[in-house]
Amino acid sequence: MNNHIVSIGTANPGEAIPQMQIGEFMKIAHGLDPIESRKLNFVYRQSGIKQRYSVLDDFQHDDPKNFSFFPKNRSLTPFPSTKQRMEVFRRNGFDLAKKAIISCLQKGMTYPTEITHLVLVSCTGMFAPGLEIQIIHEMGLKTDIERYALHFMGCYAVFNALKLADKICDASPKAKVLIVSLELCTIHFQKEYTEDNLLANAIFGDGSAAALVSKSKSGLGIAKYDSKLFKNGEEDMAWSIGDFGFEMKLSKYVPELLQRGIENIESHLEHVFQLSGLKNFAIHPGGKQILQKVEIAFGLEQSQNFASHEILQNHGNMSSATILFVLEKWLAEKTKVGNILAMGFGPGLTLETMLLEK
Repeated sequence: MNNHIVSIGTANPGEAIPQMQIGEFMKIAHGLDPIESRKLNFVYRQSGIKQRYSVLDDFQHDDPKNFSFFPKNRSLTPFPSTKQRMEVFRRNGFDLAKKAIISCLQKGMTYPTEITHLVLVSCTGMFAPGLEIQIIHEMGLKTDIERYALHFMGCYAVFNALKLADKICDASPKAKVLIVSLELCTIHFQKEYTEDNLLANAIFGDGSAAALVSKSKSGLGIAKYDSKLFKNGEEDMAWSIGDFGFEMKLSKYVPELLQRGIENIESHLEHVFQLSGLKNFAIHPGGKQILQKVEIAFGLEQSQNFASHEILQNHGNMSSATILFVLEKWLAEKTKVGNILAMGFGPGLTLETMLLEK
């Protein structure tokens, strides 16, 4: 019996904010003139994103007097420090993660006391004693539970959590592993008007997702997985801790690098996953161009990767949590049958691939 992703629960903070409304905030924050404002409008319209979520309501406003986290002036000075942003993560993290966990456990018909292992994933915040300890104490998990934390790996981190859960369940057949991803990407907004910041500010949103993994006959079976590093892209996607939040390096060349990288290892992927005849894909929606370039590399129709496009449109890129939002849609899908190839990308340049049996 294979180990399965038995259930997935997801949650977002507050109400959805229309993409073009976020754009109005960005024009103020970046101090854009009419010409640059039109350029920003174009980027936002072409992003493939209709709405996103944030723990900060500032992004709903185009008048600084209505800001609640950022300073109430057009220069946003003094700009919030990394310490202030981590405080937002600490204050808001548990309530959002709790919603995702409750949904996941209810779908999996599992009590908190049945969980044997907890894996926390985040690349947008950390503190100690950490969120995983809050979850244990406030949600009634056993205090002798085995717990792990995967921090700062980027958008592909949940793949590593799933691989860890798979190995745990192989070693302990009665294990029930709870994976919790919490990403508050928007707290790291950067006001300097650079190409990297323009792209990052246009796609990232906030969300949390939880997945239950155990030996089971239901859900998505974890069949095979693979990992590859492309060194020629390591300067094009990076994530570092700055004085004023975490700073994203996100080159416009990443989609092309991923396409070429996948095409270069296609024979390897064919050997590992037997791609011939595979119809269903769950590609991490890192952005519209990434989805398009990966689909070109595999010769896919958009319908074969429908869940990724839907999540990008309605949530944006929520870093590591995003792939669980995508897989939640596949779990609920009744009309499409067959195995699913899931893919995630991140700093490295890293490509994580996993075949799931549906």
